[in-house]
Amino acid sequence: MIQPFPQFQHPFQRLFKQLIATGLLTATSFAASAATINISLDDDPGKLDPTQSSMIAERMVYQSIFDKLVDLDENGKIVPMLAQRWTISDDQKTYTLYLQKGVKFQDGTPFNAKAVEFNLLRGQEKSSLRRNELKYIKQITVVDDTTVKLELSTPFAPFMSILTDRAGMMSSPDAVKKFGDDYVNNPVGTGPFIYKGRLKGATITLEKNPHYWQAGLPKADGVTYKIMSDVNVAFNNLRSGQVDVTNRFPYKEITNIEAGAKYAVINKPSLGFRGFYLNTSKPPFDKKEVREAVDILIDRNAIAKVVYNGAVAASHSPFSKAQFSHGEADAPPKVDVARAKALLKAAGKEAGFSFKLTLPTTPYESQVGQMIQGMLRPAGITVTLEKAELATQIESGKAGTYEAIFVGWSGRPDPDQNIYDFVVTNGSLNYSKYGTKEVDDLLQQARLEGSEAKRKAFYDQAMQILVKDVPYIYLNHDNVLFGISKSVKGFRYVPDGVIRTSTLAK
Repeated sequence: MIQPFPQFQHPFQRLFKQLIATGLLTATSFAASAATINISLDDDPGKLDPTQSSMIAERMVYQSIFDKLVDLDENGKIVPMLAQRWTISDDQKTYTLYLQKGVKFQDGTPFNAKAVEFNLLRGQEKSSLRRNELKYIKQITVVDDTTVKLELSTPFAPFMSILTDRAGMMSSPDAVKKFGDDYVNNPVGTGPFIYKGRLKGATITLEKNPHYWQAGLPKADGVTYKIMSDVNVAFNNLRSGQVDVTNRFPYKEITNIEAGAKYAVINKPSLGFRGFYLNTSKPPFDKKEVREAVDILIDRNAIAKVVYNGAVAASHSPFSKAQFSHGEADAPPKVDVARAKALLKAAGKEAGFSFKLTLPTTPYESQVGQMIQGMLRPAGITVTLEKAELATQIESGKAGTYEAIFVGWSGRPDPDQNIYDFVVTNGSLNYSKYGTKEVDDLLQQARLEGSEAKRKAFYDQAMQILVKDVPYIYLNHDNVLFGISKSVKGFRYVPDGVIRTSTLAK
């Protein structure tokens, strides 16, 4: 056959051949781009290191990069993952984990009992946000490559539940040592997708892990997370096919899905809560009468109806009806302007006061902020609204430089993880700077108790104090609310509200 002279080839044809010759392009490359799952996130993840994480958007990305020792199923039950089985001693202090064999991290580092030891010790370090979750591990014994024994200093009821989330995510020890402080930008796990890079504020790109240990997974060739803080922009991208899954969905559109729509809505109960912190370490919220006044001026049912189209449950505690710890404290207080004014008078604020409430950049929280402004005004309280990215709010919360910040929690299966670090003295998520020995002791006793009924009694007692001290204003329990293209197959709802990507395909 006569071959064409190179000078007569189209420039793109020559480039195509060069890319194939160098291995940068394969015959399946074009198919791979079509098999990428595009997911919109309403916040830009901050740090891609589970030990440094406190954002739901980060957890979304982590699920693709990192496997955990154990996971949750569709019913919220703990199931095997990197630990294929485990045993617990009669005194509830010794946990023996039997690990999957032949698993490797994405950089080729073997996953074994020593890797588990490395990760759990790292999670206990002072700089880790997982330190309170893992502080009861007093000794780790590497029995052999696939067996690790964890001895606790005391019984700790939430322990296995904690390992279903960031505390149980396994990072490559070699990568952590290699990148040091910059590991937050170079995450390496054993998960179904490999981190390839990000454009801050725009995209995070992952590609298929060709050596993933779970047979037949992942289904897709890649995942691209697209940062879209405006829920309506994300919705329009879902309708146009530019996005396959959205981690938020416009509340007004829940009951407005047009006939023949190419998308569906996942609208199911979650384990989390939404509300805002009050900084108890400085005026005006250093007086609990002021905090209680704000609390009883807010009509939570009105917010649920007007802003969220009924897709939330008005709340007054961190415990939703999906948790055994749910109790009477969750019933919202009746709005009482007269009592609020009396509380303000007792606190020396009879003339009212003003404060700044920092909100997420999402439009719904802006509406909530505006409603709160109107609800507090009859008592002489002026609220100034300010918007900030979640990562900025979290840094402000840690530093205690705010007056009030609107930061919710996506929820965890064990109630301890919805309350302990938020209100215990010096807790890692206690941005309110609140602390009282009585609450500390009650929550500690709940951690030691194996009986759910007895644990609930401790939580009930703690909430009796917290509804008066009000370090945090609970507003509602949000639903897991995703938009998903009908072309996507393999979606699996899990009540922790995090999108699993390994089974997704289109």
